Amino acid sequence: MSFKVVIPARYASTRLPAKALADIAGRPMVQWVVAAAEQSRADEVLVATDDARVAAAALGRSGRNVGVMTSADHQSGTDRIAEVAAQRQWSDDTIVVNVQGDEPRLPAVLIDQVADLLARTPDADLATLCTPITSIREFLDPNVVKVVTARGSLALYFSRAPIPWHRDAAPAGLTSQTSILGAQRHLGIYAYRVAALRALTAMAPSDLEVTEKLEQLRALQAGMKIAVGIASEVPGVGVDTPEDLERVRAQFAGMAI
Repeated sequence: MSFKVVIPARYASTRLPAKALADIAGRPMVQWVVAAAEQSRADEVLVATDDARVAAAALGRSGRNVGVMTSADHQSGTDRIAEVAAQRQWSDDTIVVNVQGDEPRLPAVLIDQVADLLARTPDADLATLCTPITSIREFLDPNVVKVVTARGSLALYFSRAPIPWHRDAAPAGLTSQTSILGAQRHLGIYAYRVAALRALTAMAPSDLEVTEKLEQLRALQAGMKIAVGIASEVPGVGVDTPEDLERVRAQFAGMAI
C-alpha cells in the first residue's frame, strides 16, 4: 500500500510567527518534521508552504529539497495539501497523510497507522487517530479536541466540549464531573483519499465548523465518513506556543544534528 505525506507549513503562525523555521538543536523545526515523516513507509514526503524561506529550509534525506510553493490565500493546511495534489495530478484514490508542521516528535508509526486505517476502511473518506483521555483537567480543557465514535469506529462528532458527558457523575455541574469513561482525545493527523480531499476543499465552511472552529466537522456535516483509530503510540509535544518550543528544545538537547 503506497501513500504520500504532505506537511503544510506556513510562515505567519499567529501564536508563534516563523515557527516552521524555529531552531531546534541546530536545525529548523520543519527539517525535524520531514525527518520524522521520512521514517514512515510513505513513498513521497513534501512540505507545502506559502513562503520561500520555509520552502528552502524543507530538506529531506541527503539534503534533497522537498518544499512545494503554494498559494498564500489558503485558509487551512487542508487547502494547501489539495493544491499540492492538484499540482502533482495525483489520482482520486491516492492516499495522502496530513502531518502537521509543528509536530517534530511525531512517531512515524502513527503516519503508517492512519494511512493503513484508511486503506482498510474502503467506505471511509478520511481517517484519523485518537488517544484515551486520562484526566479530568484534560477532559474539561477546550483546547483538547474530543471525539466520539460509533460501532465500527466511525466518528460521530468532534468537539472542544467535554464529550461524552456523564450526567450522573456531575451532580453539581461542569466542575463537579468525576468520570472520563470513554473520553478520547483527537490527534491532528489525517489521511485522505484525493477525491475526498478535493470535495472537502470545494465546500464552504459548515455552521458547526465555524461554531467549534474544527474543520473536520465540515466533512461530517457533508455526510463524509471519518474512520478513527486508537493511536498505537502517544505522540510527543506539538509546538503551538513559545513555552511548547522551549519544552521541545529541552527534549532534543544533546541529540545529534
